[in-house]
Amino acid sequence: MTDRILTTHVGSLPRPKDVSDMLFARAAEQPVDAAAFEAAVSRAVTDVVARQRTAGVDVPSDGEMSKISYATYISERLTGFSGDSPRRIPADLLQVPRYMERLAKGGGTPGYKRPCCTGEIKVRTMAPLESDIAHFKSALKASGYANGFMNAAAPGVIALFQPNAHYANDDDYLEALAAAMKVEFEAIVAAGLILQVDSPDLALGRQTMYADSTEDAFVKRIAFHVEALNHALAGIAAEKVRLHLCWGNYEGPHTMDVPMRRLLPEVLKINAGMLSFEGANPRHAHEWAVFKEIKLPEGKKIIPGILDSSTNYVEHPDLVAERIVRYADVVGRERVIAGSDCGFSTFAGFGVVDPDIVWMKLASLTEGAARATRLLWR
Repeated sequence: MTDRILTTHVGSLPRPKDVSDMLFARAAEQPVDAAAFEAAVSRAVTDVVARQRTAGVDVPSDGEMSKISYATYISERLTGFSGDSPRRIPADLLQVPRYMERLAKGGGTPGYKRPCCTGEIKVRTMAPLESDIAHFKSALKASGYANGFMNAAAPGVIALFQPNAHYANDDDYLEALAAAMKVEFEAIVAAGLILQVDSPDLALGRQTMYADSTEDAFVKRIAFHVEALNHALAGIAAEKVRLHLCWGNYEGPHTMDVPMRRLLPEVLKINAGMLSFEGANPRHAHEWAVFKEIKLPEGKKIIPGILDSSTNYVEHPDLVAERIVRYADVVGRERVIAGSDCGFSTFAGFGVVDPDIVWMKLASLTEGAARATRLLWR
């Protein structure tokens, strides 16, 4: 980062159909051949890492190939989850019922189980994570990467999608989740990978989990989410951790999103050296200016969304460069990595952006970063 702008993204990338089909079959408790699943995931990870190399991505992920979604995947790895739970529809969509219905009918709402917490949360097995790490490290080596990042769910986002029906209160639930996820966090870092903790609860939670709260009450409440997450990250070097927050990766009004200005002071307390956030979509593209008001602590870097992950427009490289330079002029060129607003396939088999266009966007990100580099280091 001392001589150019690096590129990355949020994590999830389009999965091959055979992998998505097997993931949904497993979620429906249908028989799936374990060896066939592992072979398919291994091929998918190798291919998706190679495609990131071709697109020019500097810091790649495994695309979350083995996961049905970025939060509910943990029901295979932790005890205490069963059944299904009602969907928490974002409050802004409830204000526009005709659009919400159109979104649902048009396939804009992914369908899969979201189990409740019905028992004690403990680590069930590390085997899926160990497989993910092995597949990813093999793919990184094959494509000539020295390193990459692996996603893991924050305690708060697990609680958001999989509500508590067992613990006495939500604080106890968050504490149990933090203790369990700490094992996964530490294993990812111990494997030599960068850990990305996905924590949309810190922003999206206002419209779902805490929809009845005032903005002030929500900001006060997420302090408990931050505390739980820091317990899970205790002992892990901050420079090995990326934190991702977002307001929901869907095309909607987003008129009830809590401003970044309100969230940033709490979020910056998290033991993460890099902060990934939405910065490209029409609701949050202006918030680069927040970093003029709230100074980035020493040692922290940002990964602003330069690509919108909810539109099929391909951002022009000059726009990419403009957005990067805007952030770099405020926080410093050596503290900015160019990223995306959110994942491009946060749920298996589901993504607003066409898979072919995903790769066009990432290629444009690479070119735009090169143009920004020429402007910033001239």
